[in-house]
Amino acid sequence: MDLNSASTIVLRVLTQATSQDTAVLKPAEEQLKQWETQPGFYSVLLNIFTNHTLDINVRWLAVLYFKNGIDRYWRRVAPHALSEEEKSTLRAGLITNFNEPINQIATQIAVLIAKVARLDCPRQWPELIPTLLESVKVQDDLRQHRALLTFYHVTKTLASKRLAADRKLFYDLASGIYNFACSLWNHHTDTFLQQVSSGNEATVQSSLERTLLSLKVLRKLTVNGFVEPHKNIEVMGFLHGIFDRLKQFLDCSRSIGADNVCRDRLEKTIILFTKVLLDFLDQHPFSFTPLIQRSLEFSVSYVFTEVGEGVTFERFIVQCMNLIKMIVKNYAYKPSKNFEDSSPETLKAHKIKMAFFTYPTLTEICRRLVSHYFLLTEEELTMWDEDPEGFTVEETGGDSWKYSLRPCTEVLFIDIFHEYNQTLTPVLLEMMQTLQGPTNVEDMNALLIKDAVYNAMGLAAYELFDSVDFDQWFKNQLLPELQVIHNRYKPLRRRVIWLIGQWISVKFKSDLRPLLYEAICNLLQDQDLVVRIETATTLKLTVDDFEFRTDQFLPYLETMFTLLFQLLQQVTECDTKMHVLHVLSCVIERVNMQIRPYVGCLVQYLPLLWKQSEEHNMLRCAILTTLIHLVQGLGADSKNLYPFLLPVIQLSTDVSQPPHVYLLEDGLELWLVTLENSPCITPELLRIFQNMSPLLELSSENLRTCFKIINGYIFLSSTEFLQTYAIGLCQSFCELLKEITTEGQVQVLKVVENALKVNPVLGPQMFQPILPCVFRGIVEGERYPVVMSTYLGVMGRVLLQNTSYFSSLLNEMAHKFNQEMDQLLGSMIEMWVDRMDNITQPERRKLSALALLSLLPSDNSVIQDKFCGIINISVEGLHDVMTEDPETRTYKDCMLMSHLEEPKATEDEEPPTEQDKREKMLALKDPVHTVSLQQFIYEKLKAQQELLGEQGFQSLMETVDTEIVTQLQEFLQGF
Repeated sequence: MDLNSASTIVLRVLTQATSQDTAVLKPAEEQLKQWETQPGFYSVLLNIFTNHTLDINVRWLAVLYFKNGIDRYWRRVAPHALSEEEKSTLRAGLITNFNEPINQIATQIAVLIAKVARLDCPRQWPELIPTLLESVKVQDDLRQHRALLTFYHVTKTLASKRLAADRKLFYDLASGIYNFACSLWNHHTDTFLQQVSSGNEATVQSSLERTLLSLKVLRKLTVNGFVEPHKNIEVMGFLHGIFDRLKQFLDCSRSIGADNVCRDRLEKTIILFTKVLLDFLDQHPFSFTPLIQRSLEFSVSYVFTEVGEGVTFERFIVQCMNLIKMIVKNYAYKPSKNFEDSSPETLKAHKIKMAFFTYPTLTEICRRLVSHYFLLTEEELTMWDEDPEGFTVEETGGDSWKYSLRPCTEVLFIDIFHEYNQTLTPVLLEMMQTLQGPTNVEDMNALLIKDAVYNAMGLAAYELFDSVDFDQWFKNQLLPELQVIHNRYKPLRRRVIWLIGQWISVKFKSDLRPLLYEAICNLLQDQDLVVRIETATTLKLTVDDFEFRTDQFLPYLETMFTLLFQLLQQVTECDTKMHVLHVLSCVIERVNMQIRPYVGCLVQYLPLLWKQSEEHNMLRCAILTTLIHLVQGLGADSKNLYPFLLPVIQLSTDVSQPPHVYLLEDGLELWLVTLENSPCITPELLRIFQNMSPLLELSSENLRTCFKIINGYIFLSSTEFLQTYAIGLCQSFCELLKEITTEGQVQVLKVVENALKVNPVLGPQMFQPILPCVFRGIVEGERYPVVMSTYLGVMGRVLLQNTSYFSSLLNEMAHKFNQEMDQLLGSMIEMWVDRMDNITQPERRKLSALALLSLLPSDNSVIQDKFCGIINISVEGLHDVMTEDPETRTYKDCMLMSHLEEPKATEDEEPPTEQDKREKMLALKDPVHTVSLQQFIYEKLKAQQELLGEQGFQSLMETVDTEIVTQLQEFLQGF
């Protein structure tokens, strides 16, 4: 591509590619895509985006195409890779001038250079770092800033490489430039601090920007550039100096007002200081040891004393708390239970921690956290009134604890209380003791303090187990507080019900639950929405608890379910609806069939909610979960939901529909429980199976559920299902068996085995392409025992229940093996007998015995030759299934099932599903459960005796070990 002639053409096409008119835009994009692999194209792009006279949008697009091209074509091994000559020219051109006037384009160029550096620096691009170091020294403000911006992105990218050789290169780079980077940062920092009082906002902002960029460079070098940073004087000098610099910058914040344009950059710089400390602590805990004392002193003074008043801001407080938390929790600083086993470094760090966290310090931190940081603010109370659902989402962790003040303070409290619970438990209990009895509703401050202390009591519930008689507290203090209905008492009503939820699984007498259920029923009718939502949360924790008893809960079920449904209708936020749905699901799951009289309203509402939630996939996931529990609770009656339920399953499991990414897992689970609880097949339910073939192609972690669904259809309506889908299913299985794991092969074969069990006539025909593989696997001695066991289960079904098909299969395999049928049958029986120990399931062991015995009576010499093995397996089977009646001293086959037997479900067990009933009915027809092995052996041996005559039969029996014959005779006594 000739640069001069090409530049004009490329420039024109890039201009067209910035058009809003798709008729112009699309052809231009296609043309640019074709040029991506043309030699010289990136040189043209470089000329275009470095030409400051051209349109900004065109230059921006040129930079993006260049940047994307690096990922695709810069590596030497890439298809259509750039030539080394062109790359050399491009590298030189990229660092010729750092004078880009547009900030956004300058950032993209810096990122672009960093991408090339990741691949080429330092070997193919040794001049990059020296050029950057020289460029950041120039006096021209723009050039200096752009070079510093590039320096940061290059350092950040090189620091992120993880291979050992790359790490070594970065260590070498860091040690070579660290002193310069420190000097650069100190220079820009001092310049900024001198200029703060000048009043020239533009100058101050420019200087602060350089300070921030140089600190970003230092952060990467400090955290990622040294194996043992504590041995480097410059590194430790920089880290120790951070605290003084932080103080200087915090003092600056007094003089820079909230409306100043520099304020945001100043706060970012202050936060970056704390990030350096946090990252260094995370990556080098032992190197951080000399900094523990100073970090704790600094953080505690600014967060928990008057020192921080007027200069701290929320994000900075959060960072300081995170620093304290990471030091408190750091495993590197925790000695072993046996102190002598701990490293000297651990003991040194632990000693510093213990010396700092004295009783007065811990007490002050605890009291300050509770009485200052836990207090609901005016802003939060206003939000409670104006946007109760928004308030609830914030309170339940809408933001990460690392970045939001309230969650951060609570996590810090939990960690410190856990670490120093013996010291802090009396402090917290004393705070609680001062708050006994009702609180004056006119004293808002007293109400908020009690709310804060109750919050602490809930967060520390596990630590306070031995120190609080919660049952007495619940009856004497908490229950009466729930009954105060004054509007100003709503923070305490909400806090008390939350507090009870925290203690439910810790210490709460079962006998008190009815009192709690009554309180929950009352609070679900509270005038305040936040109180109702919090009550729903506690209800979920209560029914989820290990000690939950359905009989205690049932008297309150109708009221609670009705009130929860009303709450679901009232709330409008997606997150809140999801939350209430989860509570409803939990209740339905725990009471199971007992929910049937009360779900009519929910069943009518869910289709509307599903429609409204089209843009909210996570809410739809919550609806799917609710439907799963609803179907399980309704059992066969869930068929009435099909007009809504089946289209939901269809959409959720259709991989051609975008929502399947979110809905598939829950959708498959819903599909499965729908099948398991379906009383009969319907055309619509059968039609959904069209979704299965693409799901099997995905070979995802959902395969196990897919196999369960396929089995569900086989048990539900084998004939109709197999006639409709077996051919396609068989093709999918054949593809799967080529690449699937051993466990996956077993799952496929179990489906085939079930089809043969349910439908002995149609099953073998439908899965005919798979059965030769099974036969081959048996004859050749499949090496995986679990696969061999399943092979024998499949073949046992064919041999026992469809003799004519087995004969045709044997004939087909004899042709393939180029052997006589009898010879091949002998090989199969021999391998079957030899690998019988692979079968561990008693049902399959009995099946094998029945199947091999079904070959008798026979005058076939091969079968008679294997007679000993068949009898051996039969006697093994008898040992597996026969139980002795101690009174009559006779044996009985314990696998035989009677029509009269009904499974006795205990109170804790779930009632049988429709599929459980179908499997029971199938078992009542299964030879394994209907044919007495004892009697079957007797009849087969008698028939063999009649066929051969007494002498011939005796000769045959003499081939069997005498001990086996003795055991056989003992089992056959009475016949």
